[in-house]
Amino acid sequence: MTDLALIESAREFNRFYTNFLGLLNKAYLDTPFTLTDARVLFEIGAHDGVSAGALARDLQLDPAYLSRILKRFRAEDLIEATPDPADQRSQIITVTDKGRAQFEEFGRRSNAQIAARFDTLTDGEPQAAVAAMRTIRAILDPQAKAAAAIIRPHRAGDIGWIVQSQGRFYVEEYGWDLRFEGLVADVAGKFLANFDPGMEYCWIAERSGINLGSVLITNGGDGIAKLRLLYVDKAARGLGLGRQLVDECIAFSRGKGYRQISLWTNDFLHTARAIYQKAGFRLVSEERHRMFGPEANGQTWVLDLNL
Repeated sequence: MTDLALIESAREFNRFYTNFLGLLNKAYLDTPFTLTDARVLFEIGAHDGVSAGALARDLQLDPAYLSRILKRFRAEDLIEATPDPADQRSQIITVTDKGRAQFEEFGRRSNAQIAARFDTLTDGEPQAAVAAMRTIRAILDPQAKAAAAIIRPHRAGDIGWIVQSQGRFYVEEYGWDLRFEGLVADVAGKFLANFDPGMEYCWIAERSGINLGSVLITNGGDGIAKLRLLYVDKAARGLGLGRQLVDECIAFSRGKGYRQISLWTNDFLHTARAIYQKAGFRLVSEERHRMFGPEANGQTWVLDLNL
């Protein structure tokens, strides 16, 4: 059962955000329209024709309530309706020129409202706020979750995200202490400080602007590539991103002429070990350790690329 404190925090945020956007005002954005009016008109204008049934479904509106809004819009010459050629019982609703001008005015006013809010913030705060919004949507919106993830090279800020996300994850999931975050920071810092783009690479898995996973290839010398810091966020488990990231490492290392890929992991990371095994890695050594607090069993795996 969800913690009551989390529920109360979510409700508190909802109250703040509805006030922040002025959503409870009867006149939305200082116009004669309500928020629901504006959303209905926007949805009609954003589509090249839409049925009343689709509007009711997509906006989760009572059909009778929506019908009253549409009747008023027709009276005000904001929309027009034509028979649906695929179903004569239905009609396709489109905006008139007057209706399009009105929903474009909504967009301009909304942009100005948000810009005015952001202008009061310090450097970096608007970007941080939008990143948090993207995170909320990525977690709660089924359509955002269904969006395809991409694999891209790292850019500014990604290495810091790797340190933060992995440091937090291993503490919360496995009870490791802060020495593990120190190890990740050391590996990531050396990668940046000594980055050789001809022989090394960092891949970031991203969906809808949110980082979901990462992995590095570093040059271990003597023809050996080191696969470091493979990670997939809990929100992206089951999408096959771990295997995609490892496949990228293998293809890159083979293309750069490495003879072998080596990696170090722990035996309780069952999902990662399964990926390595399926990719052809073999276990070459094991050792017990307490590097990060609780006793664990470290393992070294290698993949021979010339076979």
